[in-house]
Amino acid sequence: MAQVLDSSSVNFHMDPVVLDLGQRFVDAGFELSLVGGPVRDLFLGRVSPDLDFTTDATPDQTLSIIKRWADNFWEIGRAFGTIGMKKSGFQIEITTYRAEAYDADSRKPAVAFGSSLLDDLLRRDFTINAMALRLPSLELVDPFHGVRDLHASVLATPGAPESSFSDDPLRMMRAARFAAQLGVAVRDDVRLAMSGMAERIKIISAERVREELVKLINGAHPRAGIDLLVDTGLAEFVLPEVSALRLEADEHHRHKDVYQHSLQVLEQAASLETGPDGPVPGPDFVLRFAALMHDVGKPATRRFEPGGAVSFRHHDMVGSKLTAKRMKALRFDNDTIKAVARLVELHMRFYGYGDAGWTDSAVRRYVADAGPLLERLHRLTRSDVTTRNQRKAERLSFAYDDLEQRIEVLAEQESLNAIRPDLDGAQIMALLGLKPGPVVGRAYKFLLEERMENGPLSQEDAESKLVAWWAGQPESAVELSSEPAVDAKAGTAEPEES
Repeated sequence: MAQVLDSSSVNFHMDPVVLDLGQRFVDAGFELSLVGGPVRDLFLGRVSPDLDFTTDATPDQTLSIIKRWADNFWEIGRAFGTIGMKKSGFQIEITTYRAEAYDADSRKPAVAFGSSLLDDLLRRDFTINAMALRLPSLELVDPFHGVRDLHASVLATPGAPESSFSDDPLRMMRAARFAAQLGVAVRDDVRLAMSGMAERIKIISAERVREELVKLINGAHPRAGIDLLVDTGLAEFVLPEVSALRLEADEHHRHKDVYQHSLQVLEQAASLETGPDGPVPGPDFVLRFAALMHDVGKPATRRFEPGGAVSFRHHDMVGSKLTAKRMKALRFDNDTIKAVARLVELHMRFYGYGDAGWTDSAVRRYVADAGPLLERLHRLTRSDVTTRNQRKAERLSFAYDDLEQRIEVLAEQESLNAIRPDLDGAQIMALLGLKPGPVVGRAYKFLLEERMENGPLSQEDAESKLVAWWAGQPESAVELSSEPAVDAKAGTAEPEES
């Protein structure tokens, strides 16, 4: 199926760089086509940040054509038939027609170069990505009805889905990712193949799975993507903690299970993200993933209480550890792991505020414990309210409004963003006549507790409290102390490992 497109047929603008590149390949006696995601995005009215091309030229022949034309180029993907380059701000990849498949026990594809555009399109993941635009003629090649499926919002494979997923099992993750990004429905045969072949995802590297998961979570419809992973059994190998939530009733043992509650929290958290100039620009993976994982500690902590109630004591702490363990297995970086796990750990901290109220000291500790995650914690806590009881929802919302207002008032009076003792390490050592060592850490911790409890003190009052505290220490304090040492230059205690 082929047709020549004009700009009015799909409402797109083809940059002269693309047409110029196509003409250079034709002049050299080769074919060149824009292929895959960029073609799909033309029909969606979206601009692709990267341009992917396919050709019958070998990598060596491609290099001979673009060496003097490209602003710069690289050969890192040459073994797989891909030459990368930059030209006029575009990032471009050109890949020789190919067919690739996975060995049964291998994580890396065995690559064989093909000879025709049709064969190249047949090996691609889904029909909506198996379209090509020949250059520079702008002839659309759509042998597997990708345009039709795109208009119908259906995800299908060019050939048998079992063959497609056997060639590259990561395509099953990509199906869930496209469900999340594009809002497409997965055709029944594709869903069945995913269910039957889910375990094959285990041969794919954790890094590749992670990248697809991040794109899924950051999609416009993350709930749809997670649902597909869980329903097909893929989540059992990728996010088993989320699959386990389907077995659990919520803490009220009423209308919703914890799994559906978690998906709703994910959706609500995403809706509270801000624009690029706000405190939490969306899409924010840390906030969204914490929302999805915030209750994964419940299966391990569920207890049936007298009278039929269900409790999940300390599920926040357990969930934080489970989240960190799963993210380490998926090879996330340490900063992202710590941020998500910390939000999961803190997500219950607010509850009880509306009933008992908090002292200023408790508010300070809330802010200090959240640190740079405070704005995300605000949104996660608000998103965690999914009750159908309107009065309860309004009461919790009012209570959190009140907490945020108190934080703002205290922030105007004190430096809540960087709560430290009123004396630093150097001042402590000078006042008490100490050398750097663990006892200075004890003194620092004492002053930090005073700061938390009572707010900022004058230097005179802080010195008076420190001297009084020191006078009450036993003579063996230095020898028995096991507190961390203090960096006198920074004036902060070394953090304890958690």
